[in-house]
Amino acid sequence: MSEHTLDNPPVNQPVDAIAHWKRFAPDLPAEQVVFSEVVPGGGHWSWRLSRGMALRFVALDAGANCSVVLYAAHDKLERYNMPDSLKAQHTAHYERGHVLMSDMGRSMASFTQDTLGWHDPLGALLDNRRMHARYGQQRFESHRNAMYRSGRDGLLIEIGKHGLSSRDLIAPVNLFSKVSVDEAGRFHFHADHCQPGAMVELRLDMDVIVAISTAPHALDPRASYAPGKVGIAAWRCGPAPADDFCRHFRPECARAHHNSDILALC
Repeated sequence: MSEHTLDNPPVNQPVDAIAHWKRFAPDLPAEQVVFSEVVPGGGHWSWRLSRGMALRFVALDAGANCSVVLYAAHDKLERYNMPDSLKAQHTAHYERGHVLMSDMGRSMASFTQDTLGWHDPLGALLDNRRMHARYGQQRFESHRNAMYRSGRDGLLIEIGKHGLSSRDLIAPVNLFSKVSVDEAGRFHFHADHCQPGAMVELRLDMDVIVAISTAPHALDPRASYAPGKVGIAAWRCGPAPADDFCRHFRPECARAHHNSDILALC
């Protein structure tokens, strides 16, 4: 069989897709990869993706952070719910096996692969006030691609493309970041948690709108604005099978998957 070319692309793949994934996720099955991106630090992006797709995120620089929000494609009023997800799974951080639940009790996405063992759901987003106080201002008008952009502004731009506004902005999942809480209730950011090559994968258990920002974490103490790049590859892994690790991670995860299965059958 001849190799695929731009004149003869793989079935259901964009004809101009650049295979970024080959340098940061070369183990993925080539025939199942749909697209890949390298998102610069301080960047943002969004997609509408189907159940059974997976997004692999790879930190390309130390200290990378990737803030992720999820909305149901069939009804954007249904979206990722941080309090319900943490309470149901008896956790204050995410790792392999955990699911991101909607406010309807459905599994929107599952952590199927993870090399870090801790991803932050509590630290919220870097906003303009904190960004300007810590890093100063670099506006597009004067600094072009070297501008500073907050996580909040990046996500507002992306969800706005899908008809959502500031009132719809929800608490994100901060991939690659670790925030622990001491006995006095103080948050502590672990600056050395993420090193280049760290990887986490989210399988989508519903049709969703995904928006991401690679701006610094709101609690990152570094004095300079130097967010890391993140590689992202989307591939077709299929829906969660009956013996899926995440489905059986906790009884609450099984119920959330069951609710998503029912929605897919309707």
